[in-house]
Amino acid sequence: MKILLVYPEFPDTFWSFKHALKFVRKRASSPPLGLMTIAAMCPAEWEKKLVDMNVRSLKQSDLDWADMIFVSAMTVQRKSTVEVLDKARAAGKPIVAGGPLFTMEPDAFPQVDHLIMNEGEVSFPPFLADLAAGAPKARYDANEYADTKLTPAPLWHLVEMDMYDSMSVQYSRGCPFGCDFCNVTALLGHKMRLKTTGQFIAELGSLYDAGWRRNVFIVDDNFIGNKRVLKEDLLPALIEWRKGKKGFDFITEVSINLADDDELIDLMVKAGFIHVFIGIETPNEDALIECQKTQNRNRDLVSAVKKLQAAGLQVMGGFIVGFDNDDQHIFDRMINFIQSSGIVTAMVGLLQAPIGTDLYKRMEKEGRLKPENYSGDNVDGQSNIVPVMDAGLLKQGYRKILDSIYSARGFTDRVMTFLKTYQPKRSTVHMQFQEVLALFRSIWRIGVVGSKEERSNYWRLFFWSLTRMPDKFPLAITFSIYGYHFRRVNQLHVSI
Repeated sequence: MKILLVYPEFPDTFWSFKHALKFVRKRASSPPLGLMTIAAMCPAEWEKKLVDMNVRSLKQSDLDWADMIFVSAMTVQRKSTVEVLDKARAAGKPIVAGGPLFTMEPDAFPQVDHLIMNEGEVSFPPFLADLAAGAPKARYDANEYADTKLTPAPLWHLVEMDMYDSMSVQYSRGCPFGCDFCNVTALLGHKMRLKTTGQFIAELGSLYDAGWRRNVFIVDDNFIGNKRVLKEDLLPALIEWRKGKKGFDFITEVSINLADDDELIDLMVKAGFIHVFIGIETPNEDALIECQKTQNRNRDLVSAVKKLQAAGLQVMGGFIVGFDNDDQHIFDRMINFIQSSGIVTAMVGLLQAPIGTDLYKRMEKEGRLKPENYSGDNVDGQSNIVPVMDAGLLKQGYRKILDSIYSARGFTDRVMTFLKTYQPKRSTVHMQFQEVLALFRSIWRIGVVGSKEERSNYWRLFFWSLTRMPDKFPLAITFSIYGYHFRRVNQLHVSI
C-alpha cells in the first residue's frame, strides 16, 4: 500500500511568518505533527510519502504514485484543502481525512471517502482494521478521549527538516479552563492528558538524534495545565536531558497564571523555554467576565507579562475585540495595553465563534450567527457573529489597532519597551549561517529599500540596540524581521 499524506497550504496569515521566514530561507514555521503521527500508526510495511504544501507543491506524479490519499487540516486551510480534495478525486484515489477542520464540519466535504473524527489514536485503528478486512466505513467517530501514553513518536524522516524553522512535539492535551470562544476543550476536553516523562524525553531524543538543533514548539494548548507533574517530574528531567546539548530551546502555550508560580517559571527557564504564547484577550474586565476567562481576571495583566519577560520568557499575546461588553473606548485601551506591555508578537482579532464552542451555541440561540463560515484566520477582519457594537465602528476601530501596533514606529517602540524589561538567562538567537545572512538581508530589504518609515525605524532600533544593549542586538534584528512580516500581512487585509 502506497500512502500519500498531504498537508494543505496555509494562507498568508499572522502566524504563517511567510515573509519573515524568507530571511532565513525556510519555507514553513513547523511541519504537520498530526500527519507524521498518523503515519507512525500505519503498518510499517506501507510506503509513505508526505507532501507539505507549505514547503512544496502537490504534483500530479505524487497523486499517480499513491494508492490512497490522507489529508489533515485546520479551519484556516479550508481553501487549499478543497483544492487538494478535488485533485485527489479527479485522480480517482480514495481519500481519508481527519483533523480539526473535518471533525468540526464533517458534512462539508462530500469528496472524502473515509472520515477519521476527533483524535486519531481512537478513531484511526478501527479504520485500519476494517481496511485490512476489505470493508472500510465512511466515518469513524471517537466516543472517548485518547490515552496519550499510547501515542507513537512522529516519523521525522518524512519531512525535509531544513525547510522548517522549528519542529513540533506534543506533551499534553486538554485545558482546565473554560473560555467560551475556545474550541480546544470542545475538541480535547478539560482533563489534562499527559505523556509519560520517559515517553516525551525519548521523543525529543529521537528528534535530536535526527540532527535537529533549532527551536522546538511544544504545541500543547496549555502546557501548565498540570503544574504538579511539571514541577515534580517533567521539568527536572528536561533540565537534566538538555545538559551538554546544543539548541533545543522550547516554545509553548500557557495561561497567564504562570506568573503566579515563581518555582514553575524558574524551572521552565532552566529547562530551555524561551517563548510562551498567552491568551491575554482584553484589558476589559467586563469582557473577561463575559467570555469566562477567569484566569485573567482580577490581576494586573501588564505587570504579569513584565514579570515573565524579566524572568527570561518572551511573551507572545493573543487579543480579541468585539465582545458584547466592548465600547468605543476599547480600541485605544487595546493599543495602550499592547504598547505598554512590550508584547512584540501581538495578534489581535475580531471575536469569532468556532463550531462546538459555548459562544457558538449562545450566538446560535440568540440568532446572531452569520451564514459565512468561521475562517480560522485571526487577523482577516472577519467574524461569523453579529456584534453588539455597530459593525462599521468595530471595523474602523479594529483597523486603527492594526495600523497602530503594526506600524514601523509603533512596532519599534514596542520592541524597545520589551528589550528594556527582558532579562534572558542565555542567548536566545542561535547565530547559524542563515541568521548571519538574515542580518544582511534585513539591512537591504528593510533598511535600504523599505518605505521611509521602515528605513528610519529600522536604523533607529539597529543603532539603539547595538550601542545600549549589544547582547540583545541579534534579537532586535529578529524582531525587525517579524515587524516586516506583520506589516505585509496587515497590507493584505487593507480593506478591513
